[in-house]
Amino acid sequence: MIKTAVIGFGLSARVFHLPFLTPELGFELCAISSSQPEASSYRPGLKVYAEAQQLIQLTAAELVVITSPNQSHYELAKAALLAGKHLVVEKPFTLRVSEAEELVELAAQKGLQLCAYHNRRFDDDFLALQQLIAEGKLGAVRLMQSRFDRFRPHVQQRWRERAEFGSGILFDLGPHLIDQALLLFGMPEAMTARCRILRDDGQTTDYFQLQLHYGDKEVCVSSSPFAAATPLRFEVQGSQASFRSYGLDPQEEILRFGQGLHDPRWPVRQRERQAEFADATGSHSLALPQGRYAGFYQQLALALSGKAALPVSAAQAVQCVKAIELALQSAAQQKTLAWN
Repeated sequence: MIKTAVIGFGLSARVFHLPFLTPELGFELCAISSSQPEASSYRPGLKVYAEAQQLIQLTAAELVVITSPNQSHYELAKAALLAGKHLVVEKPFTLRVSEAEELVELAAQKGLQLCAYHNRRFDDDFLALQQLIAEGKLGAVRLMQSRFDRFRPHVQQRWRERAEFGSGILFDLGPHLIDQALLLFGMPEAMTARCRILRDDGQTTDYFQLQLHYGDKEVCVSSSPFAAATPLRFEVQGSQASFRSYGLDPQEEILRFGQGLHDPRWPVRQRERQAEFADATGSHSLALPQGRYAGFYQQLALALSGKAALPVSAAQAVQCVKAIELALQSAAQQKTLAWN
């Protein structure tokens, strides 16, 4: 078992991490840092630290999972590496490329594993899209639109929507869309970005559109807070066929409402998901595979035992931070910027 400690007990920890830190997947949850009283009763025998730095210095855990606010990722990750801990860091990995590169170098010096949490690689429609591309069923991909839209027309009272560096939708949802695009197609030649505040009471970026320019294709990733209807998630156009999906993988909703990994409704909910595949013969419904966020932690357990690669490499984490940094520069300068 991999002894594991989690920094934070907010939505990210409770929904996206703690459900998978179980003996079935190879993990023994031994500690949490949180000021919330509910943390102490999450699991019997769990050690709860009031401060993250206290946990890092005192826990016997081999692995630390950081789910704290974005602005603290770099400082806590560095402290954990210096304390000899393997790391999973919630997205965004860091807020600056220089910070990401420093952490990667430190992990290499210490012989530690360092991984960013890009769980949307395990969404049902993204898994289907990966398979279609791998099998050549779309032909040469020429256009991709990837959107993560929600209906949140008014600002919520939470740290993610305050006017400070590292908040806003680009740092929240941008890493998911960017990571998926780079995983599919590699690094682009250039980027053109728009990052705006569109809500009347907005304090930080609530809309972005990043155009990734490749030699043979165009990729657009975007997010809006004004999608009241079921939004388009993916539209991918190739030389032989196209692919469309709508709405979001239901895993987050299932986990958010505490139904759990083994709820009997889980596979039923997944099987209801359909996408659209169209080619010269017409448009056809495409059943989506079952998404599995557990796959991230399954692969991580193998990686920590030397039996597999990390589910997200440190180099991939750095490139995602670079894309966000470049997007901010492109939006501020209102021009297209070369990737290198």
